[in-house]
Amino acid sequence: MADFEVIPIGVAGRPGRGSGSNRPSRSSRTLAAGSLLFAVLRLRGLRMPKAPAVWRRFLFQACLNSVVPFTLIAAAERSVDAGLATILNSTSPIFTFLLTALITRHEPVTARKLVGVGAGIVGICLIIGTQALGGLGHESWAQLAIVIATISYAGAAIFGRGFKGLDPMIPAAGSMLCGAVILVPLSLIVDRPWTLAPSAASILALLGLSIFSTALAFVIYFRLIHTLGSVGTTSQAYLRVPIGVGIGAVFLGESLGPAAWLGMAFVVAGVAAMTIPARQARLAQ
Repeated sequence: MADFEVIPIGVAGRPGRGSGSNRPSRSSRTLAAGSLLFAVLRLRGLRMPKAPAVWRRFLFQACLNSVVPFTLIAAAERSVDAGLATILNSTSPIFTFLLTALITRHEPVTARKLVGVGAGIVGICLIIGTQALGGLGHESWAQLAIVIATISYAGAAIFGRGFKGLDPMIPAAGSMLCGAVILVPLSLIVDRPWTLAPSAASILALLGLSIFSTALAFVIYFRLIHTLGSVGTTSQAYLRVPIGVGIGAVFLGESLGPAAWLGMAFVVAGVAAMTIPARQARLAQ
């Protein structure tokens, strides 16, 4: 889901090499998030759809929003610097905009959204540092994998519109459970998680990711698709880096240079351009 990936950023937002595979954590958080949402739905008195056609849509949404991008990014992070990976992974609004403009045309494509798309990517480059682009072209297969994952996120934001009329928690739970059906066996075969010995802090972090960054985030995601639209929803990809850098500055004492502050301004302006309704639209409502 455009995209709720976390790319590791070092001191003052400088990129570092991505660490090893984290498929076990991604499969675990997908299963935990889906199970949690299913339990909450039962407590709310809501039932999951029984129609096979709906579950096939859940499965396709899961492939677009978790299975394909999670797997590709987990493999690519082994050889792509985190800064470049962040820039590539934050381009989902660009691909969402292009798919909308050229193929689906399911929502208005305005010049203001185009300006927002451009401003956001400029801001990301300024925050991380344009030197992060120096690795572009090296390890091309890994960079291509991240781009394909980003396109998959863009497709998910468009395909997710088909769940209009359902409580946002239902497609969130359905897609997470379908994703777990694929990711958990894959993790068991490839990573053999029983050989791992995670610390208590790691387990708590996994629970936090499962509850807030996956379960709650996916419910908000499906809600936003029908209120902000596909392009507006994927624009949150631009906010990850400035938020991460800002947290580092406030809680870790990391310093921000003028370029980072300018980049944050570009990102905020870009997201605002893609998400704030035009005055005419507000008056019409």
